[in-house]
Amino acid sequence: MVPVFHPRFVNDPFDDPCLYIDIQREGRAILFDLGSIERLEAAKVMRVSDVFISHTHIDHFIGFDHLLRLLLGRDKKLRVFGPPGIIRNVEGKLSAYTWNLVDDYKFNIEVHEVSVESISTAYFIASEGFRRRDGEKRLWKDILVEEPLFTIQAAHLDHKTPSLAFSIKERFHININKDVLTRLDLPVGPWLNELKRSFREEKPMDSKFVARLEKEGGYEERLFTLGDFIENRLVLITRGQKVTYVADAAGSKENKETIVRLAAGSDTFFCEAAFLDADRDKAFKKYHLTAKDAGGIAREAGVGRLVVFHFSPKYGENPSDLYEEANREFTMESPPP
Repeated sequence: MVPVFHPRFVNDPFDDPCLYIDIQREGRAILFDLGSIERLEAAKVMRVSDVFISHTHIDHFIGFDHLLRLLLGRDKKLRVFGPPGIIRNVEGKLSAYTWNLVDDYKFNIEVHEVSVESISTAYFIASEGFRRRDGEKRLWKDILVEEPLFTIQAAHLDHKTPSLAFSIKERFHININKDVLTRLDLPVGPWLNELKRSFREEKPMDSKFVARLEKEGGYEERLFTLGDFIENRLVLITRGQKVTYVADAAGSKENKETIVRLAAGSDTFFCEAAFLDADRDKAFKKYHLTAKDAGGIAREAGVGRLVVFHFSPKYGENPSDLYEEANREFTMESPPP
């Protein structure tokens, strides 16, 4: 299976958190957190459509200005999701600059503030000098974004301030059987993306589908129903990919239970591991998870792969200790008595 989501950290585990997720064939990417992004190539920044902020401590939000500077001249909408206070935080960032020469700019920012039971929205439009315009407020439970390709869930955690954790889940994965393509004399081409889009929109199986195929000297059109592609096994529907991201959360029982529910069944689980268990007192005072916490949560959630990050600088000479503690707890067959 060729994955749809391609996640990678912008910085190393000791630097600012920022997970860049490229969404294959969608021409877009999303960010989980927005620490410094100066190492991220400009072309990749231009692909960013949505940013999900756990909380606005400086190491999770300082990259906003760099993102703004690169996107400002674009005909583009940027969506920002964050915890209570995020609208005020974005407004504060934007009000720090003078916007008297942007009348013809088309860039705009849509900010969604996620409280425990509701989401409030505000709009900041470049041509209006980014003057705040309050929008709607809606109730929500756990899903922030719902699109034909994927959903994004969030959960509130305690970091002595509200901190959000996020999961992105492909609704289902569409595999194209290339052996069947060959047998049916069907070429690879843009028509396959149109076919996948029809399945993601959940059109009825008896819906007509015209495959416009590139042939030498022009095009050929062939008529199918969507059900034909299932019957001849050209299209195989499988479980979708899931990626979960957790940064900055106290190691409380309530937080751990919330994270396990959010991360359950993830293919990849990105989890902070700020301290070793031997330094649990420091983790407690700083409202952070330990490497042992991360491993235990990953094991309980039944994730496929654990990636720890956001290490305290005190382990700069021995980061392997954090990896080893997390993996040891993750791979153990049963919890200790």
